[in-house]
Amino acid sequence: MSKKSKLVLGASLGLGSLILTPVTVMAATDSDTTTINASIASVISISSSGTVTLNVTPVSGGSQTSASDTVTVSTNNASGYNLTLADSDANTDLVNGGNDIPAHAGTQASPSALANNTWGYAVATVGGFDGSYSALDNVASSSTVWAGVPADGAANTIKTTGTTASNDTTTVWYSVKADTSNPNGTYSDTVTYTATTN
Repeated sequence: MSKKSKLVLGASLGLGSLILTPVTVMAATDSDTTTINASIASVISISSSGTVTLNVTPVSGGSQTSASDTVTVSTNNASGYNLTLADSDANTDLVNGGNDIPAHAGTQASPSALANNTWGYAVATVGGFDGSYSALDNVASSSTVWAGVPADGAANTIKTTGTTASNDTTTVWYSVKADTSNPNGTYSDTVTYTATTN
């Protein structure tokens, strides 16, 4: 007779119950951060009328006329900008061949009435100007004060701002006073406006 073996698991063998417990596998992890810095550069642009024409019919005692220029500045600079004015070279005279009309002796800090056969500029509420330039177009007034345009390298600051600007305008007035001692013709000079971010 064949023998049969029995394998019995369980309490009958006194082994107790077999319990299978799932094993949790822990994954290793780490993290880091990156800061993205977008550096936006300051930019600035400037434009002006390009030409100011002063038409004078002289008389023996002197005849004066004035006209304005508009300077427009835009900048994204959060601290604003400075605007300066100076002659484009060392010669501050209005020149017509061998003839000239010198820059007025008044300064931005101490402007004065325009002398005969001189020219000058004014910016309302800047320096020693009194802010009364809202109606100067072709108006001659001995009570109005002017400054001579400084030479290149000695620019005067005519405006300072403290924030961004979009098409920010500054009105600059120019005037000439002439008597009959000046030969007729067109007397010219060039000024330079410079806008610089703060």
